[in-house]
Amino acid sequence: MKQPTTLETGREPEQAAPSGAAPIAAPVITIDGPSGTGKGTIASLLAEHLGWHLLDSGALYRTLALAARRHGVDLDDGAGLGRLAARISVRLEGERVRLDGEEVSALIRTAEAGVDASRVAVHPEVRQALLGWQREAALAPGLVADGRDMGARVFPDARLKLYLDASPEERARRRYKQLKDKEMDANLPNLVQELRARDERDRERAESPLQVPPGAVIVDSTELSIEQVFARVLQFVDADLGARDA
Repeated sequence: MKQPTTLETGREPEQAAPSGAAPIAAPVITIDGPSGTGKGTIASLLAEHLGWHLLDSGALYRTLALAARRHGVDLDDGAGLGRLAARISVRLEGERVRLDGEEVSALIRTAEAGVDASRVAVHPEVRQALLGWQREAALAPGLVADGRDMGARVFPDARLKLYLDASPEERARRRYKQLKDKEMDANLPNLVQELRARDERDRERAESPLQVPPGAVIVDSTELSIEQVFARVLQFVDADLGARDA
């Protein structure tokens, strides 16, 4: 059973560090990759399988972007966003998200929120403001951390690093199906274009760009079902845990 993870911003983080890696209090497995690769689903399944905590780092950026919209802070104003991150309270309670006490879980899971999060995440002030809080999630018995810079920046000393990838066309197709299943309007060519633009923005940002972390295991999910991806990930996880416990 997955451990309940509670992470709250809006205060001074205990493990904040100006640079480099902070000590990890518990074993960490990182899962990085671009949007639409299934890393969020895989991270949740893995945390449930291991009985570990789960960190959905994207929820922090999405919630900060929502707060910026509400407070009138320009998404291109890195300094302003950094100050806002220090003022607001974001509480992650498992898969539920609260912004200043209000549950915003559904509001941050839209396509627009994802685009806004990508714009917010390019700013060094934002990534530094959230770094310490993310590291605090490394609690016993262990943490599965899902994001774009988990293995390269937030937890560079993680015991196992995974990187999920898939073609933009396949990722757009998955997103298209999700939207249609929710009876929402969607245009497949537009989704492909949006994903390519987001990938470029994430990979070219100066601070913590999207990249394959050093030493990471790459899993291409383009031709795989979510069950097949999870089975493959479990092979690497079981091999790692078994080797270290031997």
